[in-house]
Amino acid sequence: MIFPVVRRALRWLPRPGSRALTLADMEVALRGVRKILCVAEKNDAAKGIADLLSGGRMRRREGLSRFNKIYEFDYRLRGQNVTMIMTSVSGHLLAHDFQMQFRKWQSCNPLVLFEAEIEKYCPENFLDIKKTLEREARQCQVLVIWTDCDREGENIGFEIIHVCKAVKPSLQVLRARFSEITARAVQAACENLMEPDRRVSDAVDVRQELDLRIGAAFTRFQTLRLQKIFPEVLAEQLISYGSCQFPTLGFVVERFKAIQAFVPETFHKIRVTHDHRDGAVEFSWKRHRLFNHTACLVLYQLCMEDPRATVVEVRSKAKSKWRPQALDTVELEKLASRKLRINAKETMRIAEKLYTQGYISYPRTETNIFPKDLDLTALVEEQTHDPRWGPFAQSILERGGPTPRNGNKSDQAHPPIHPTKYADSLQGDEQRLYELIVRHFLACCSQDAQGQETTVEIDIAQERFVAHGLVILARNYLDVYPYDRWSEKTLPVYSRGSCFQPSTVEMVDGETSPPQLLTEADLIALMEKHGIGTDATHAEHIETIKARMYVGLTPDKRFLPGHLGMGLVEGYDSMGYEMSKPDLRAELEADLKLICEGKKDKLVVLQQQVQKYKQVFIEAMAKAQRLDEALSQYFGAGVELAQQEAIFPAVPEPVRKCPQCGKDMVLKTRKSGGFYLSCTGFPECRSAVWFPDSVLEASRDGSVCPVCQPHPVYRLKFKFKRGSLPPTMPLEFVGCVGGCDETLREILDLRFSRGPARAGQTVSQPSGHLQASQPLDRMGSSQHGHPQPALARTAPLPAAEGEGNSVTCNCGREALLLTVRKEGPNQGRQFYKCSGGGCSFFLWADSGHPEAGGPPSEAPRPPGGSLGRPPGSGKPLGGPGSPGDGGGGACCLCSQPAVTRTVQKDGPNKGRQFHTCAKPREQQCGFFQWVDENVAPARVGAPWMGVGRTAARRWVKVNDAPEGTWPLQDTQKPGHASEGAWRELSLGAHLYHLEPLGAASQPVSSGPLEAPPGQEPEEEAGGRRPEAKGPGLVPRTPGLRPRNPGSAAFATSLDTRVPSVLRTDEGRVGPRGPLPPPAAFVSGNELFLQGSFEESGCSWSVTCVLRSPGPDRSLKKATPGG
Repeated sequence: MIFPVVRRALRWLPRPGSRALTLADMEVALRGVRKILCVAEKNDAAKGIADLLSGGRMRRREGLSRFNKIYEFDYRLRGQNVTMIMTSVSGHLLAHDFQMQFRKWQSCNPLVLFEAEIEKYCPENFLDIKKTLEREARQCQVLVIWTDCDREGENIGFEIIHVCKAVKPSLQVLRARFSEITARAVQAACENLMEPDRRVSDAVDVRQELDLRIGAAFTRFQTLRLQKIFPEVLAEQLISYGSCQFPTLGFVVERFKAIQAFVPETFHKIRVTHDHRDGAVEFSWKRHRLFNHTACLVLYQLCMEDPRATVVEVRSKAKSKWRPQALDTVELEKLASRKLRINAKETMRIAEKLYTQGYISYPRTETNIFPKDLDLTALVEEQTHDPRWGPFAQSILERGGPTPRNGNKSDQAHPPIHPTKYADSLQGDEQRLYELIVRHFLACCSQDAQGQETTVEIDIAQERFVAHGLVILARNYLDVYPYDRWSEKTLPVYSRGSCFQPSTVEMVDGETSPPQLLTEADLIALMEKHGIGTDATHAEHIETIKARMYVGLTPDKRFLPGHLGMGLVEGYDSMGYEMSKPDLRAELEADLKLICEGKKDKLVVLQQQVQKYKQVFIEAMAKAQRLDEALSQYFGAGVELAQQEAIFPAVPEPVRKCPQCGKDMVLKTRKSGGFYLSCTGFPECRSAVWFPDSVLEASRDGSVCPVCQPHPVYRLKFKFKRGSLPPTMPLEFVGCVGGCDETLREILDLRFSRGPARAGQTVSQPSGHLQASQPLDRMGSSQHGHPQPALARTAPLPAAEGEGNSVTCNCGREALLLTVRKEGPNQGRQFYKCSGGGCSFFLWADSGHPEAGGPPSEAPRPPGGSLGRPPGSGKPLGGPGSPGDGGGGACCLCSQPAVTRTVQKDGPNKGRQFHTCAKPREQQCGFFQWVDENVAPARVGAPWMGVGRTAARRWVKVNDAPEGTWPLQDTQKPGHASEGAWRELSLGAHLYHLEPLGAASQPVSSGPLEAPPGQEPEEEAGGRRPEAKGPGLVPRTPGLRPRNPGSAAFATSLDTRVPSVLRTDEGRVGPRGPLPPPAAFVSGNELFLQGSFEESGCSWSVTCVLRSPGPDRSLKKATPGG
């Protein structure tokens, strides 16, 4: 049964915005409830509350955290039987911090931290507690928060709510409000459950975020700069800043500087004594003292001329010594420091322990007013058993009960600190602090000390002197409170008008003394007076400035500033900002109270404070030299720094969104050199794009790709090593890594793989790889279920004549030139290979194309080509009409400008112009292209140049094409042969598929290319007619067909099931209408697919290589060529 007086005991506790539930509300909330999850702030509190509510019949079981147990018991709540599951957290469950890319000190300029994104997460050492809450919440219907009823406790409560409702959104949430862990208090809290107060929690969120942003920015600024300037003194020193820390330091420095600046002055006064038969009496001068020696001397001489004293007044009045007010946190810290010599941090630690054990009420309170409904008599009765103060407690009860002396402060959260039960088993400082609290409580509930004060005033030569006496009539509270003293001083009996001869009249000199250094109690008093911190954080801020060596302690426990602390305060003061003064922080503390009361919006306060400190920070960085000068007075001359950038790194700019987590990806530099794109969500997200060593420079360009999604995707400026790119490509150009730029897809070898889960350490990745859950490619293959071709990096080509672009291997090193010694058809032939053995690079010296590896006798394979962009250009290079093209913009297969000639032979093509190689006939590459067509058949057998932007179709030289069947691969099961299966390809922005002509694959035979009637290229002016020679070419296009129609193997067409407008992953829409089908060729175990298409006004020639099922069943290439 809950007594009515106890029900009334908590009426004063609800905060503004915290609504107590009515009986009807409670019945609705508890309807159908079987299990209630209760969460306290600490395990000791959970154990104590569970023990009291269960009457000692709780059942303990283990949680996932060995420090936080689970206590179960049956309880009857509002007439309903429920099972209570009581557990705990260990303070704050979640922590604030910047996103991973901002956490390393060298990751960004500190200025960025004022606006950098902050995340709330569960630290690893609390994950077991979080998992326990999630597990228990799933089986409960109601969550009751039993955390401490202050700001921090309310915020911790909302952290618990966030975690539990994430796994069970339907969970009802209630708040228990209590100020002591006693049976009466916790039972009353259970019967008067309330709603949690979001506004109080918001105030804590604002303070935490501001402390993080301001503290991190200034701390990094100070530490990184001063460590470089004073490396011999501060190389290992953390130089932290806090908006409470610095004003606290400022108080110490201000007092020290006041002592330093103090100039003592000599003063003079007249002293009179009288040796009465009832005792000696000293009379003090009513003028107190004079600083003018002559004036004092004249008055003294007048007194000496007639030293007879006359009693002019005798007064007697009652005098009281007030008992102490109700005890709040600040007063407890001050008393413990002064009377017990226990510092504030240790005081609060002990008080917290006494609270969780149920010996005292909640020790963090700003209230010094006892609520009228609090049963003080019962609390006094608890103390009557002690032999030391028990009789005094009994006397309070006998004289009408406790009559506390209240103050004028109330935080509407907790009553003043008081004992809740008697303890006789405590030891050491715990016992001393408990005794202080008990004696203070009894003294507060007692009576003031009473006395009688007598004042005697005399006159000598018209100068007045007075003496005071005191007689104590009733000691009252002084009998139980030894921390106060009131001494008696008895005066002889004097009567008004009587005269006497003084024993001495003398002029004495003295000197003013400086103020003393601050004690901890003095410092706490100043912090409270100026609104620095709260009662719960004073000790923390004091300990911080001690730990940072900003201040030290003298032998008598007074604060003395160190050189570092002095230099910091003087440096900021010289900038014109009184950052060591309390005004800025006091304004914030006032705003936080208004947030709690609902009078200010938290976002408004946050924005105002961030902008205020950000502006101060910007100007502090601009005037940082003054900070250096201030510290150099204590540490000597520092190291000269030329630029601010020498200390702080540039701000990383986002390049694109991470395809895996959606956070920004930024360009970074590896420690070993080189560049890569990193997800800012690392290490939770390990997506990265590693660029090869051939990239010498990389930076973000100001232009945004109009194609890639999600916007914005910024282009990058690249500079490559000489020889790492084909001769036709510039070494510097701008490209997009969003997937639309086929140049970078091939050159950087952007193959995609999922990054591993976080394992506590970074795993280095090979160059050119992106770790992600989705490809960086913008093509729609994944959307439609079509496998994307894997890309291989374009192998480097030999330099064109007259260029310094030497041959380099896939490692980025200069390739080694060797000669074949073995007897055979290639004896004496020169070739290039990797000089370090790090890759399988191979290239015949007399051929224009590299191989991906293999012995010298292996036939070369054609790599896919792609285009680069010069810096600042948004257009591809080498398109038709480029300046300097001898053939109207076309390049031959030698990668040289083609020449334009005219057909002179009579026939349908007479007068028609075409492009051809400009070299002498015996050295020509066989290139041919009609001027009025985008594509035309070229001479068979020409070497593959790989890269170059022309409208010409690039035929592939193949040899020894075997006859046989070509089994197609199943789209859904790569590498598994199935007759008649569709094989879909993505060429550029277009989706193609290959289909067999019959139900089964047809044999492939070799044969020369035959042009249809009326399409044969005529002889040019020189009399030469381009021919298609060489075995192994079996094209199947509308205009070209094999000589033996029965040997045709493949036909190509657009998949009629695919819309004419193809939508990619990022929403790109491809061209409408039918596209010319590519041609298919067979060489060995490979199928070469070749075609061309128009896109964005440019002609593209495409070559793909499909391998037959075997050891390597993957698609080898699918990249746009010249």
